[in-house]
Amino acid sequence: MSREDFIKDLREGAPSAYSKLLDDFQHKVFNTCLSFIPNKEDAEDVAQEVFVEVYNSINKFKGDSKLSTWIYKITTNKCLELIRKRNAKKRFAFLQSITGNQTPIDKTNYFTEFNHPGIQLEQKQENEIIFKAINCLPDAQRIVFTLHKIDGKSYKEISEIVGKSLSSVESLMFRAKKNLQKLLEDYYKNKG
Repeated sequence: MSREDFIKDLREGAPSAYSKLLDDFQHKVFNTCLSFIPNKEDAEDVAQEVFVEVYNSINKFKGDSKLSTWIYKITTNKCLELIRKRNAKKRFAFLQSITGNQTPIDKTNYFTEFNHPGIQLEQKQENEIIFKAINCLPDAQRIVFTLHKIDGKSYKEISEIVGKSLSSVESLMFRAKKNLQKLLEDYYKNKG
């Protein structure tokens, strides 16, 4: 089946096309979600949202990029949406506590439960620290760093996913590494 026929079948709602879409992308999307949101249940929820969005928006797919690139864009956007939503809830709870509302504040970072199945138990604490640091990066840097270092995407693929030039992606990656180095350096200085 050609790419065009496959996309045509998706647009027409053919069950076999959606079955193939899930077969081809389910694990990739879930792993990308898990890279951004290191909590298995939340990553599964976001992955499901991605496929619902693909189903609902397939007619908006213009075909000027690969289908996989379009799906990765949706995936990174859905992951960031959840992260922003969680951060907004934490800020709201904090503001409520300042104004006298007795709502308890969750002082833990949303990502304290690190539940990535591929990580050995003895690495768990160190990886929690690294993921917390990654989540402190500005969105553009976080996306580039996660897609490259955790998902193994090339700079060219990332450039297509995020819609930025190759030099912009390289620059974002350089800044992400520098910022992570500083964040982790400060953490270990304060710890020691």
